[in-house]
Amino acid sequence: MLRTNAHIANSTDPLGDTLHLLRLTGTLYCRSELSAPWGIDLPAFDDCMMFHIVTAGHCWLELEGEEPRLLQQGSLALVPHGNGHCLRSSPQAEAVPLFDIPVEKVSDVYEIMRYGGTGELTQLTCCVVRFDHVAGQQLIKLLPKVLQVNSWAEDEDSWLQSTLRFIAREAREARPGGETVITHLADILIIQAIRSWIDSASDENLGWLTALRDDQIGSAIAAIHREPEKHWSVASLAKEVGMSRSGFSARFTKLVGEPAMHYLTQWRMQLARLQLQETTDPLSVLADRLGYQSEAAFCRAFKRVFGVSPGSLRRCE
Repeated sequence: MLRTNAHIANSTDPLGDTLHLLRLTGTLYCRSELSAPWGIDLPAFDDCMMFHIVTAGHCWLELEGEEPRLLQQGSLALVPHGNGHCLRSSPQAEAVPLFDIPVEKVSDVYEIMRYGGTGELTQLTCCVVRFDHVAGQQLIKLLPKVLQVNSWAEDEDSWLQSTLRFIAREAREARPGGETVITHLADILIIQAIRSWIDSASDENLGWLTALRDDQIGSAIAAIHREPEKHWSVASLAKEVGMSRSGFSARFTKLVGEPAMHYLTQWRMQLARLQLQETTDPLSVLADRLGYQSEAAFCRAFKRVFGVSPGSLRRCE
């Protein structure tokens, strides 16, 4: 079934709803102890986000097309589009491919890396994560190539500073349950970093998120997300948010960049593709779940969007 809940059903915060739907999945977490000189060349990870937290020392992050960034103790850097990049103790340090560096496997998703020379120590907590909900994929498209938050020097009550210090302690002391604590805290840090970027970014950089922040259009989008199976029309969506049909249609298109019915179809089809990947439910069940009166109508809509039938997509997988 589609994953909704009481929070989403009762919420009046469309942007909060979207963050709630992200369903962040940790793929791999690594605690690194790196002594200068050192350099790591990280490959691209398709459909993933990478992040690095500097819990001691400093390093440089280099990504093609971006100026090198100095990450001091307490910095959090997100590379949201899974692009390959380098981390180095200094801009001159040689970088070695990630998978050529030995690690200690603590579990299937957590490892420890000790690497480098005999110089200054840098400690990093790094991870590769995936957003496996359509809302997450929509959001990631809007994020910059690198999102950096520097907060170690903030006041002692700063949420980021406190969380980073907690992660550093868990990583240093290797206490029972530390792996679980670190992974959950890291998930929270990513959401908080995205919230921080949303709060500081100008509307022209927010795209779809600007529409979510609009009281009426955001409520309409939330209604579509909450009940994709409902037989929505422009008129019913306009009534849902207390607008005239024409006023709603024009405003929706202006803020979202596409007409409301086109957005509804795209949202349903993205959910359909996710369900095809995650379940073995019959196509007739998916059609009903997403508001189509017949399996044939659902299949036609899917093929118009993706160029292939839903059945062929499932067979390929």
